[in-house]
Amino acid sequence: MTEAPLEEVQRAVYRPVREGNALEDTVARLVQTLRLGVVAPGESLPPERELASRFAVSRDTVRDAIKELADAGYLVRRRGRYGGTFVADPVPPPAHSTVTPAEIDDILGLRRVLEAGAARAAAERTFSAEERAALWARHEATVAAGEGEYRRADTLLHLAIAEAAGIPSLVPLIAENRAQVNVWLDTFPLLPRNIEHSNAQHEQVVTAILSGRADAAEACVLAHLAGSEALLRGFLA
Repeated sequence: MTEAPLEEVQRAVYRPVREGNALEDTVARLVQTLRLGVVAPGESLPPERELASRFAVSRDTVRDAIKELADAGYLVRRRGRYGGTFVADPVPPPAHSTVTPAEIDDILGLRRVLEAGAARAAAERTFSAEERAALWARHEATVAAGEGEYRRADTLLHLAIAEAAGIPSLVPLIAENRAQVNVWLDTFPLLPRNIEHSNAQHEQVVTAILSGRADAAEACVLAHLAGSEALLRGFLA
């Protein structure tokens, strides 16, 4: 199999991202440009305006994605006449490079089935006042969590939704799946803007569950998972 020309790779990477998870998809797409060698270590990325046009997102989204990756050590921002955004040299190595695409597809595919089903089942239940308060409190605890505690709080919220489904045997399945996902998540840094977006999506999920809107709960979970999937695939590739 011959190597694809650079222009073809560029077209594959520099294409519009999904609207629902624009920040996460933009971060993942920029990481792919580094991993694939579309922009070599020490070379500059295209200007923010051009990236925004190619990804079909706002310049603010591109700017936020670049900031996240610069803070994480993947990019270097320079000011002045010869300034711009440059790929770090060397680029941080891929996390868990032994993970195969098939393994990622398997774990994330199972996650979609389990967690979307849990949210739907939870939304179809009738909750007591105490149960409603407990689920909302778990969401609020996630919002209030500091960076060092966020992933634990995030995990506990997802498990609380699994428990809210009222299917006891579902909880250990989601817990086992989440444990593997957390192993991968822990290999790259938390992105502050992603935390903000994640919290907003959590609120949509919990609100849909508590209002008994099963279709919306399932759709909101799938949209939320799509964002973390984009990051996982970007950093683990």
